[in-house]
Amino acid sequence: MPHLDPATTALLTVECQNGVVGEESALPELAKEARDSGMLGRVAALVDGAHRAGVQVLHAVAERRPDGLGANANARLFRAAAKLPVRQLTGSRAVEVAAPIAVGDRDLVVRRLHGLSPIAGTDVDALLRNLGIRTLVVTGVSSNIAIPNAVFDAVNLGYEVVVPSDAVTGVPAAYTAEVIRNSLALVAAITTTEALLTQWASVR
Repeated sequence: MPHLDPATTALLTVECQNGVVGEESALPELAKEARDSGMLGRVAALVDGAHRAGVQVLHAVAERRPDGLGANANARLFRAAAKLPVRQLTGSRAVEVAAPIAVGDRDLVVRRLHGLSPIAGTDVDALLRNLGIRTLVVTGVSSNIAIPNAVFDAVNLGYEVVVPSDAVTGVPAAYTAEVIRNSLALVAAITTTEALLTQWASVR
């Protein structure tokens, strides 16, 4: 794992919101995996560690307008999501960052109304560049879709990417290890929550 200078490193949490990984999730299987595996707690620990070390934190949230204006409908995933009993509606509890993750005063919450990526088509890249960020730590859900999108987009934009393997998950649980080993490890540095926290603790 590369040395992560807090001045040029940011931590990104992906879709760690009530309507995705919370107790009233639209995706209960994914939410259960996020909680039972300890992933959600590890993301919260990384956010706390980042705050203490002076690492910038961004929370990427997926949401949609109640009228669906501007949202994608060009894939089965989008059409299914529009019919779920819990919808990620702007201003609702579903799009709030889920406990136990603490949103700090300096954290940036970036919301998207369309697409699959927390980076492409959002403000994330511009914000990172304005902050002088060169390394992005990617955490959250899901390893099926949004996490690979975030990693590939960040690499294509020129960032060094770090993925703590125990702070991302998807369904089925075994899939996460496969996508990390066979895809993400080819383009990102793979580490653990403990290793990151230890490195950040050393700079305080």
